[in-house]
Amino acid sequence: MNTILSKFKKNMPTILDIQKVSKQFGGVRAVDNFTYGFERGQITALIGPNGAGKTTAFNLIGGHLRPDIGTVSFEGQKLSGRKPWNIASLGIGRLFQDVRLFKKMTVLDNVLTAFRQQRGECLWRTLLTPWSDVAQEQKRRKQAMKLIERVGLEEKTDALAENLSYGQQKLVAIARLLAADAKLLLLDEPTAGVNPGMIPMLLNTVKSLIAEGRTVIFVEHNIAVVRDLAQWVVFMSAGKVQKFGSPSDVLTDPEVRAMYVGHAPNNLHRTHI
Repeated sequence: MNTILSKFKKNMPTILDIQKVSKQFGGVRAVDNFTYGFERGQITALIGPNGAGKTTAFNLIGGHLRPDIGTVSFEGQKLSGRKPWNIASLGIGRLFQDVRLFKKMTVLDNVLTAFRQQRGECLWRTLLTPWSDVAQEQKRRKQAMKLIERVGLEEKTDALAENLSYGQQKLVAIARLLAADAKLLLLDEPTAGVNPGMIPMLLNTVKSLIAEGRTVIFVEHNIAVVRDLAQWVVFMSAGKVQKFGSPSDVLTDPEVRAMYVGHAPNNLHRTHI
């Protein structure tokens, strides 16, 4: 790693720290001694060829997998051994590749289900103070409407999720993460399968999250998107962090080009890899 850059990053506040994490499946080490500190309030791209370990790294962060060795810490709290829903409650939200919305529910209802600590989840509280539930429902509804407007889908509030385009569904999923008050958003290939005309809207929404003090880590194969969106780039290959730095530093690095697309330097200028 670049020594100057490494020293510079040590002085930056981190929100997620991964220390010497490894995960093996049979004879294959999908993640191998992964060590990295993700800066608070930054957008970091996690890139690499298929099989590099990017999705496994996301699964280790979110609690869907447990590391064989090493630690993952979020705001100083160790995540290893916690269930995915416990980790989500700490403020980590994930946009999956398959979006995972309630397809037969409206956009509004999808967002409403994401709020935490809803009074209706407690039977006794509902029976004893029903008026409070009504008040909370009205408050949540207003908040949900603002979030739907925030991602530019106010005209789709009453539409069923299944009737939205794939890009619109991803925007709803981001609104759900905001309703859950995610501090750290893990976005797994946010622009994959999205109509090119919708990509700028999606990227602008993600960029705006940083102004609110949130942090974004995203996996992406569209290099044009990486250049446009990322403030930092982490390049993985064979389960290891091979390079990190600014997009211009990493994407023009000869070693990255060789490991990513073979010995054809000009290939890295393509939009998709």
